[in-house]
Amino acid sequence: MQDTKGIIEQTRVKFGQIVKERGLSESRIRITARVLTPEEAIGSPMRRDYPIIIGREKMIEAQFLGARGHAFTDMPDDFEGPLSEVLSLPMETNAQRAIYLATLNAVLRFLNLAEGTVHCKDEDPERCAVIIADHIRDRWGDIHLGLLGLNPAIAERMVKTFGSDHLMITDRDRRNIGVEKYGVVVWDGFTQTEEMIRQADVILMTGTTLCNLSFDGIYELIKRYHKPYLCYGVTVAGISALMDIPRICPLSTNE
Repeated sequence: MQDTKGIIEQTRVKFGQIVKERGLSESRIRITARVLTPEEAIGSPMRRDYPIIIGREKMIEAQFLGARGHAFTDMPDDFEGPLSEVLSLPMETNAQRAIYLATLNAVLRFLNLAEGTVHCKDEDPERCAVIIADHIRDRWGDIHLGLLGLNPAIAERMVKTFGSDHLMITDRDRRNIGVEKYGVVVWDGFTQTEEMIRQADVILMTGTTLCNLSFDGIYELIKRYHKPYLCYGVTVAGISALMDIPRICPLSTNE
C-alpha cells in the first residue's frame, strides 16, 4: 500500500475497474443496504456487553444478487441504488463509508473474490476470540499485544492468554477511555495510539477503523515502527482481499 491516497480511495479505483470489467454498474442491477438488528447481526450470545448489543454500534448488510456483505458503523444508514451510485458516494461520513464497505464485501463475495463477509453469531464470537489468541501466541509467542478497538470477547481472551500486563487497549469511545477492562485500563484512541503501537510487539486492529477514517494513520504508524499486525472482523473483508491486508476472522461465513 504505497499510494499517497487513503486506502478507501485506492480500493474505490480497483473496485470501480472490477465493476466496469464485469458490466455490473448498469442501473438494472441494484445494491440494497439495510441496518440489522443486534439479533440479526450476531444472534443471541450469552455475553451482553458487545457494542452492537448495548447500542454503540450497528451493523449494516448489503445484498447483491444473493451475496451478502456486513460492515460495522456508529452511523448506520439504509441505501438502495446501482453500484455506480455507491462508487460515486463522497465518502465524507462514517455512514457513507460503511455503505461502501458493505457493498464492496457483498459484490466481491458474489464474484468469489472475498471470503467471510458475513458475521458469526451466538457463541461463535467467544470461540473466535480463543482462535485468534491461540493463533497470535502460536505465531509470535508470549508477546506484548496492542489491541486497537475494544472488543470485549477478544480483550478478555487476550488477558487470559497473555496476561493483563502484556495487553494494551486503545479505543475511541469516550465511555471506555480510562476505564479498567479485565485488568487493563483502556487508553485514549485519539491521543495514545502511537504510544501503544510503539510499545507493542504485535497489533490487532478492528476493521471498523476503515469507517472512522483512522486506518490510514494507524497503518502509517505500524509501518514506521515496523510492527506486525492483523485486522479482525467482517468490515475489512473486501479491503483485505483487494489490498493484501492481513486479516483474521476465523468464524465469519459466506452466507
